[in-house]
Amino acid sequence: MIAPLRWSQFSRQRPSPIVLVLGALVATGLGVALVRYASGIGAISNLNNSYSWGLWISLDLLCGVALGAGAFTMAAVVSIFDLEEFRPILRPAILTGFLGYLMVITALLVDLGRPERIWHMMIYQNGHSVLLEVGICVMLYTTVLAFEFLPVLLQRTSWDKPRRILHAITLPLVILGVVLSTLHQSSLGSLYLIMPEKLHPLWYSPLLPAFFFLTAVAVGLAMVIVESSASSRAFHRGLEVHLLQRLAKAIPYVLGLYVVIKLADLAASGELALLIPTDLPSGLFWLELVVGAAVPIVLFSRRSIRESQKGLLIGAAFVIGGVVLNRFNVSLLAQSHLGGQGYLPSLGELAISFGIISAGILAFAFIATFFPLFEAEPTSGGRAPTLAASTLLDK
Repeated sequence: MIAPLRWSQFSRQRPSPIVLVLGALVATGLGVALVRYASGIGAISNLNNSYSWGLWISLDLLCGVALGAGAFTMAAVVSIFDLEEFRPILRPAILTGFLGYLMVITALLVDLGRPERIWHMMIYQNGHSVLLEVGICVMLYTTVLAFEFLPVLLQRTSWDKPRRILHAITLPLVILGVVLSTLHQSSLGSLYLIMPEKLHPLWYSPLLPAFFFLTAVAVGLAMVIVESSASSRAFHRGLEVHLLQRLAKAIPYVLGLYVVIKLADLAASGELALLIPTDLPSGLFWLELVVGAAVPIVLFSRRSIRESQKGLLIGAAFVIGGVVLNRFNVSLLAQSHLGGQGYLPSLGELAISFGIISAGILAFAFIATFFPLFEAEPTSGGRAPTLAASTLLDK
């Protein structure tokens, strides 16, 4: 059992400059959120009737849920497909997913007109709304992620029985988590099926749920690569390149399937002529396709790139950039205006978004510092363990 936490472990730490900056962003976002609750959303936001939703939904919800997909992907790889060699990168992936979903919920609480009534969907249900399915699945999946990660926190306690119970139900939890994540990853695409006249034809398709799911799987693998690379630098720990390159090898297949289905769908709907780059939507579509699919497919198809720490990080960054652009295209950039009003996120919206993201980074750093987040690899075949050795907090 890991030794329990003591106050002296906190008191000896002095925050580094980056922690102070992140803390300032969190405090600023919290202050703006309090203004929003006191004076209404109009006091800090530029939202209008021209768009379905604003920055919080595009960035914090759509992108946040997609970027948290590494949790269900790695949980399925380790627990369902029984690939135990990937276990050293499972805990950080689950934590990243859990914090990502908490950030999504936090953004929703700010965005909702009556956030104290968020639970009403469970009582006053609209069975015809995709949002009901999304809300229930997100709520349940966040709970599943909490249970999946709880054993890491319990290692700092003497509570052996709860740890044994959680260990016994790990596989059912993982299966439930994969099902729930699959449902709501795809259902987020279903939200936009009701706006065929508003969403540009290059993005509107009955296959939007499938597109959202495939890109979520690809970006989930990419996020595991980025998180592992970032944590290895921040905490001065070894990087599991031999594992990450196997994840990278799978990304071209997922993205390739997405591109083939996407282009076939455009051909079937008679929209291929829209691919001629003559306007902003077609330019955005090509940017998304090249940056988020073509470049990563080429990069990760090369063994030399997959075996390079820098190559892995660059390729994963392209995947993440492409999926983020896709979510913004669908939810904001590729939508027709209603009433001719434009929309530019306000400083208040940016402050809240950056504050939420900063809080997630600080939470990850705190847990990685004081809890056994990184599991040591078995030292077989001469490979060294990759247990964390230091933290973001300078003594």
